[in-house]
Amino acid sequence: MNLGELLKSAREESRLSINDLSEATSIRAGLLSQMERNDFSHCGGDIYARGHLRNIAPLVGLDITKLIDLYNQEHSVESRSLNDLLTENNVTKVPIEKKSLSWKVPASVSLFVLLTFIVVQAIISNVNSSSPAAIDPTPAATASPTASPTPVVTESTSAESTVAPDVAGVKMEISATRGNSRIHIVADGQTLEKGSLFQGESRSFEANTSISIYFSNPAGLDVTVNGQLLEPLGGQNEEVRRTFR
Repeated sequence: MNLGELLKSAREESRLSINDLSEATSIRAGLLSQMERNDFSHCGGDIYARGHLRNIAPLVGLDITKLIDLYNQEHSVESRSLNDLLTENNVTKVPIEKKSLSWKVPASVSLFVLLTFIVVQAIISNVNSSSPAAIDPTPAATASPTASPTPVVTESTSAESTVAPDVAGVKMEISATRGNSRIHIVADGQTLEKGSLFQGESRSFEANTSISIYFSNPAGLDVTVNGQLLEPLGGQNEEVRRTFR
């Protein structure tokens, strides 16, 4: 018997209709019917599905722990440890390779090649347009100042390399201003906090190199990194994983 069949059987034995259970738990009757068909995809994620089961269990005479364990076995994406999921999605690793794959280096090389091509074309054009008696090293000397834009490439690359803010480490503040959330914070590879963050609460974290965060309901949170308030990192009831360095 799967979880949905168990819920339906217990409700019927308690002589409750779907509407009776809906009024007692404030859960939509349509959603309750889907749960009894063992479909939890519309619950809004693991956190909300477990919350619904906790509300239903005492009304139909079921053990809450048994229901949660059965849900985790059949439906939860968190049946493995959350830290394993974060590692699997490269959340707890600093993606160093991103620097080496930056578009800036190919762009700088392309610009240098383009400038060199323009200079060579100018030299050839000057040589072809002059008479044989007048041909001397002058065109090359004239073209030499034209090649001076080459340092522009180096100057541009230098400016782009200072884009990262001059801040030691990573400082993060999370405030549950518009709803509840479940968070898991990993700083420099170590778990700092894992649990619920209720509306009105806030947390602050610091790390030397990176902070990885898993959280639900990002629309209800304000996230500030190194003093900068970020745009919402997701919608209501979504589950998000991000890394900040």
